[in-house]
Amino acid sequence: MRRRSSYGTWKLSVDVMEGHSDLITDIRFRPNSTVFATSSFDKSLQIWDASKPTNPPSKLDGHSKHVMSLDFHPRMGDVLCSCDSSNEMRIWNVTRQTCVHTSQGGSRQVRFQPQRGDLLASASGNIINLIDVETNKITYQFKGHDKDVRSLCWDNGGTYIASVSEDSARIWTINLGGRCIYHLHCTGNKFESCTFHPGYAQLMVIGTNQRLELWSPTDTNKTQSYDAHDDIIAALADSPHTETIASASHDNWLKLWK
Repeated sequence: MRRRSSYGTWKLSVDVMEGHSDLITDIRFRPNSTVFATSSFDKSLQIWDASKPTNPPSKLDGHSKHVMSLDFHPRMGDVLCSCDSSNEMRIWNVTRQTCVHTSQGGSRQVRFQPQRGDLLASASGNIINLIDVETNKITYQFKGHDKDVRSLCWDNGGTYIASVSEDSARIWTINLGGRCIYHLHCTGNKFESCTFHPGYAQLMVIGTNQRLELWSPTDTNKTQSYDAHDDIIAALADSPHTETIASASHDNWLKLWK
């Protein structure tokens, strides 16, 4: 299925995968790779290869609560960070399929700075923490959302962070110590997830209930809307390597968009 917009052609891939036994909460691509990982309420992480959609995923177990988020390190492709609803964060070696470190600090989402991986953004409540990976100390706290942050992401350059709560979307710059520079109020479906478009640097993609919203913050405070799933779009991930976006929904489907 194709749909034309002012931002290009979106194509719904025929590659659809099922594996988790409960709701999928997050999805992330390994840098410069077709491999991606998913987290779930079933307390597990699964590793997939988009180029081999019929192959079964490998599985990482160890969390005792719902796994809410995960992210690959941008320079060390075997390193994966995850967090669960009890505020526990884990560092994994994907090749060995083992947990190598545990700590506290994120209960909703985790995202490495995409260029160096020296900073980790984590969401807990309505606050975003920016953590120094080497020292494990908080360097900044981004405050402004009235409701809990549901999703966050970095731009590909590692200078901006986008975040959504159910009633708003915000874009922050770390160069000004966590200042919010763009703000969008939700006027329809509640916001659930977000990512920057891998092919259009100034375009933000927001997941809602069944629909994808495209927002160009420098041009407008309105969005373009696209039918996408049959339930809440819980997670979005972009792959600059392939200019592909993956969406994961509570309908238990994964879809690849380009």
